This record gives sequence, structure tokens and C-alpha cells, in this order.
Amino acid sequence: QVQLVESGGGLVQAGGSLRLSCAASGRTFSRNAMGWFRQAPGKEREFVAAINWSGSSTYYADSVKARFTISRDNAKNTVYLQMNSLKPEDTAVYYCAAPDKFTLIPGRSNDEYDYWGQGTQVTVSS
Repeated sequence: QVQLVESGGGLVQAGGSLRLSCAASGRTFSRNAMGWFRQAPGKEREFVAAINWSGSSTYYADSVKARFTISRDNAKNTVYLQMNSLKPEDTAVYYCAAPDKFTLIPGRSNDEYDYWGQGTQVTVSS
């Protein structure tokens, strides 16, 4: 059974940092892109960041560019999201996701991903 398990969420003051982790089990994702999405209350789930299978290319939503960094450790089947200079508008449930098949360029839409974690809450206070 494939599982993606996020961790590292919590409550932080504006300007602070958090590091999210997503550990995969049940299969290897070393040949798959990985992505992070988030969903704020009353809003649709939106793309945050993605990384290609090797980690050589990363992609970000404009709203998080230069503040967030996605990375991966294929030996650990884990993807990370380092979040710096956090703002109250970053408050959301954060999800990691993976497509079932190899893709050269990671997607930015929800329907391009087949596996999803349960999410981890990030709350940024002002």
C-alpha cells in the first residue's frame, strides 16, 4: 500500500520558518516528480512547489518563490519543503503528492498527481 506521510507542520509567527517532510512508503518514487500543494479554509487546493525525479529542477508558485525551497532525498524516499519568511497568508493544510508515472517536467495541477498525503497544518500568526 502506497503511503505519503507529511510531518513538520505547526504554529509559527510571521517571519519564521518551518521545514515540512514527506516520507513515502510502499513503492519507490525515485523516478517520479514530487509536489507540494496547500489548501486554505474556503479555498481550492493550490500548487506550491514541485521537483523533478533527480532533484535537478524545481518549480514554484509565484507566491512562494524565493521564500520556499523544495528538495528530495531519493535514498530516503523523502521530499522536503523548507519555508522561510512565512506570512499569515501561508496558513493552510500542506499536502505532498506524487504522480504514478514518470514525467520529465512536474505538473502544477491537482489532477496530474495520483498519490496524496493526509496533509499537515501550517498556521502563521501575525
